[in-house]
Amino acid sequence: MESQQTAALDKWGFPLQELYRLALSFYKQNTGKAIHLSYEDNLKLIAFKQQATSGPFNASDAPELGVLDVIGRDRRLHWQLLGDISREQAMEGFIDLLDNMCTAFRPYVEAVKQNRDENLKAELRRMDEEKFEKEKRDREQQEQLEERSKEEMQRRQLKDALNKQTFQQFKSYAEKQFPGNPEQQGVLIRQLQEEHYHQYMQQLHMHNKQTMIQNNNSSVAASIQLSTKDASDNGNEVHDALKNYICGADHHQEDNVDAEDLLAVEPAKMWTRPDIKAFKAEVAAGEGDGVITISQGESLTVRVPTNALGKCIYWEFATDGYDVGFGVFFEWSKPVTNEVTVQVSEAEDDEDELNDEDSISNNEDLESGSLSLCNERDALAKNSIMKPPISIIVPVYRRDCYNEVYVGSHNYPGEGVYLLRFDNSYSLWRSKTVYYRIFYEH
Repeated sequence: MESQQTAALDKWGFPLQELYRLALSFYKQNTGKAIHLSYEDNLKLIAFKQQATSGPFNASDAPELGVLDVIGRDRRLHWQLLGDISREQAMEGFIDLLDNMCTAFRPYVEAVKQNRDENLKAELRRMDEEKFEKEKRDREQQEQLEERSKEEMQRRQLKDALNKQTFQQFKSYAEKQFPGNPEQQGVLIRQLQEEHYHQYMQQLHMHNKQTMIQNNNSSVAASIQLSTKDASDNGNEVHDALKNYICGADHHQEDNVDAEDLLAVEPAKMWTRPDIKAFKAEVAAGEGDGVITISQGESLTVRVPTNALGKCIYWEFATDGYDVGFGVFFEWSKPVTNEVTVQVSEAEDDEDELNDEDSISNNEDLESGSLSLCNERDALAKNSIMKPPISIIVPVYRRDCYNEVYVGSHNYPGEGVYLLRFDNSYSLWRSKTVYYRIFYEH
């Protein structure tokens, strides 16, 4: 049997059983079409088929034939003439006889073989491509992991340098706020350091927004340096950490990397949808403060803290009859609560909150002289808490949200509070009813 298999494979390119199935299928499909056999030849093929299927003829197992069943008797006779040849020999006999009697059989087998080979080559190419893509993805993921690890280490170095620089001033401030309570002092110092770090990064982004990092990065560090001359050692340490953070440990100074590329907040995604009636009915029927009224000349801010389990914020809103101004901002401050809160304010108050910059008074007292270094640092610490930096995600523009539902999303840039601003300050006569819904994605 093994020699027969090898012979069929060498001659036809198929194992014997597979080649026999092809021959049998070709015979059934093409009898009377591409195959025109004599009665005698057809009996021989059927005999080979019966021998290959059931083995040698056994009279005891054969059913009785009718008196007039001439074809049945002829078929049994040709089957009996095959004697005790094996089933594999019968398969070979069927294939060889079909090949000799029908010139279309061999081209059919060659076409099937060519198609099989092409499919096999295509499958091998696909497997090679999948293997290549998998290896490429694995390399990219590894590079991303290494890059994130490197960036995290550089962030940590910069943060540690900043904490070292401001520790004494924050410690002095904490001792004044919680005298004799080291535990509370430690909590306040950590809060001050965290707020200082967020403000420092925001200032870094703003100061380098229109400036390229030059060969000498001292100008960048000097523009945002918060220490004074007596803290120059710590300042140099911050400067070095800042260079590493912006340029990366493996980059040279001549690369001229823009700080904005690393620190810019990605834009929000916004779109609309037409099901405004269903949306307003669903919000009105729900629980919570999903429906609000903004009086004329006022604006309303919805404060939404980032969620530790979330990675993206979503918002939806619509109005009754009139447009309303809408914008989104991000406050770089550690949330003190997980609850969403609503604040109503005059428009001028909103502009002051978003545009006011932190500053330290330089007024001099005639008796005590200029502010001391300690007082300057205390003032800086207070300003860091009172006025955390704010990034503009979506500028405030009037939206025709009485015709469609306005929808948007934004990936968390970090830990902080989203400020969703609904502005009706431009309206002197009309109040606006706003339907809104806010949620986050895991």
